Amino acid sequence: MFGAMGALGLAPAAVATPTTAFTPPKPSDFTLSGRSARTVLVLGAGIAGLTTAYELGKAGYRVTLLEGRGRPGGRNWTVRGGDTETDLNGETQRVRFAEGQYMNAGPGRIPQHHVTMDYCRELGVPLEPFVNQNANALLYYTGDTAVSNQAVTHRAAKADVYGYVSELLAKATDAGALDGELSGTDREALIEFLRDFGDLGNSTGDPAAANLYLGGSGRRGYDVAPGAGLQSGTVSPAPGLSDVIASGIGREFSFEFGWDQAVMMFQPVGGMDRIAHALERAVGPSKIRYGATVTGIRTTPTGADVDYTDAAGVPHTATAEFVVNTIPPHLAARIPHNLGPAVTTALQAPRPSPTGKIGLEYSRRWWEEDRRIYGGITNTDLDLSHIWYPSSGFHGSSGVVVGYYNYGQDALDYAALPHSARRSRAVVNGAQIHGDVYGRDITSSFSVSWSATRFSEGGWVGWADQEGPDYRTLLAPQGNVYFAGDHLSHAIAWQHGAMTSARAAVTALHERVMTS
Repeated sequence: MFGAMGALGLAPAAVATPTTAFTPPKPSDFTLSGRSARTVLVLGAGIAGLTTAYELGKAGYRVTLLEGRGRPGGRNWTVRGGDTETDLNGETQRVRFAEGQYMNAGPGRIPQHHVTMDYCRELGVPLEPFVNQNANALLYYTGDTAVSNQAVTHRAAKADVYGYVSELLAKATDAGALDGELSGTDREALIEFLRDFGDLGNSTGDPAAANLYLGGSGRRGYDVAPGAGLQSGTVSPAPGLSDVIASGIGREFSFEFGWDQAVMMFQPVGGMDRIAHALERAVGPSKIRYGATVTGIRTTPTGADVDYTDAAGVPHTATAEFVVNTIPPHLAARIPHNLGPAVTTALQAPRPSPTGKIGLEYSRRWWEEDRRIYGGITNTDLDLSHIWYPSSGFHGSSGVVVGYYNYGQDALDYAALPHSARRSRAVVNGAQIHGDVYGRDITSSFSVSWSATRFSEGGWVGWADQEGPDYRTLLAPQGNVYFAGDHLSHAIAWQHGAMTSARAAVTALHERVMTS
């Protein structure tokens, strides 16, 4: 309705908000002021930590990163053949994807307005489109209507929902229900808009059908596609209004209207971790100590000390003038420190969100060959939540489908299972949507439960009050210790949030240095 009013000029059009300006520190800040660059320890080589080190390094800060994992990126994790991972349940998986195949276990898409795009340009990371919405992808919702328990294309579902909602609004408008809101001219313009938007009347020329959704056009798709000669095509019939409304088939439509989900979306060519490795190269791999598990943090009158153990379990203490802590807050809360009880309380405030994925590698791209699905996402109320089809490698001999991307209790239920049981459950449920083909030609698989992944223990975190004292405590430096991460942004679970939070910490630290 808001869109209709906008089309009539009765509502303001949305205006894109530019990214907040950021000026990175530079060497001349020190040379022109007679100051010298300082030493900084960055805890965590995820996207926030890497961005912090990268931006501080531009000015000559002497930065060292401590990272528990053996790779950069944190939750930016692309799984490839040959990788191994042991989760907190003690199960070890070895990835057996074919050469060139991968799964983005963490972030998988980038909105075009995120600063992530700017870093890809700056660091030379090539991009390609990510298919976030696809008219041929499917919706599958359980229930007791004629539309329930069957796979429906996004195309058909949108045609029916938009059609019937437009019919109802056109009828109400024509009957005078909106006369108190619209002038006669506006009413005629709205009805004309609804007839086009909802495909009302289907160009039958019958005045009696002008405001009816008849479901007889190609918007729904075809049972027999138009072809040569006299083959005009056979349109798939529409279900009744009551079934469409009661089924809730349109419950996901607003997803693509979201600020962070609207087209276009992008992904790095070859996997999301191309960003992490580009940052690693820019920072300098020698500045990152992998396998370093932080065990203590202390602010001191002249700087800060950080205790950690290396990959062999040998304890060490590192000292610097400043620390930027990007460790997930619920994990950082367990690390002994002298920053005071208010900091511990603040770190414990955000709650981790469980989420999981499974990658199913097929030796045949049946979703393209059989269903003409080239990228995109199928949505369902089964415990799979979402099935992602690859947005690259089209017409290749094989491909990796994300067989589930789920959250909350569904993710915890899968996390409690060994990998083999996760795969079996995912295939059985996926076959309800796609049929027996879903269980055939699977050559390998890999699953990740972020709640059972060491150094993460959750996909992201959520705040009960993101304007309250706990959140604000972590926005401020505590002695010589700063905090950064997507949890300290209003773009939680996005690399954009991690990057903008890192920039804020860099700005605050650098301003402090320049005024001290």
